[in-house]
Amino acid sequence: MKGLIGKKIGMSQIFDEKGRAIPVTVIEAGPCTVTQLKTMKKDGYNALQLGMIEVDEKKLNRPMKGHFKKKEVAPKKILRELHFDNMDEYKLGQTLTVELFEQGEKVDIVGTSKGKGFAGAMKRWNFNGGPVSHGSMFKRKPASGGCTDFARTMIGKRGPGRMGGDRVTVQGLKVLKVYADRHVLLVKGAVPGADNGYLLIKNSVKK
Repeated sequence: MKGLIGKKIGMSQIFDEKGRAIPVTVIEAGPCTVTQLKTMKKDGYNALQLGMIEVDEKKLNRPMKGHFKKKEVAPKKILRELHFDNMDEYKLGQTLTVELFEQGEKVDIVGTSKGKGFAGAMKRWNFNGGPVSHGSMFKRKPASGGCTDFARTMIGKRGPGRMGGDRVTVQGLKVLKVYADRHVLLVKGAVPGADNGYLLIKNSVKK
């Protein structure tokens, strides 16, 4: 396993050798600093805590100040955790860059989807709705709300509510370009979230 924290810059397009336009997402990936090493012996699992973007210590609360002071690393604004296989290759304060990834390999990208506020059942769950003919009285409604046997709404009933703002993983995206000097990745297709949102980029779990 390998990975980095990234920032979504936006979407663009590039052209292949046949002149076909390929949609890409531009991601500023790293550089990231190893801010904590978690081991099986001490924590019950092996993982690296990565940090990105330095932040003024005055903006941290006391627990976070103590965390960075104990590890003797510079405070970071964004922290994410990744499970790594060989922990012996890494050490506190080490910097990981976009060079971890190669052109042509597949990655999984985790982000927070765009929040869309309160939405009706048809938009939220892609329902078909009722007949649109005149007088049907049932067009964009979510149908019955419960079960008379239990006199309550069953758990998991799909209805209106808050839409978006969820943790979403898109798997198997292809890395098309790696710009090591600018810490930039071009990934084929779309990734979750709005521009300037933070992402977790890791190698694909599916071969």
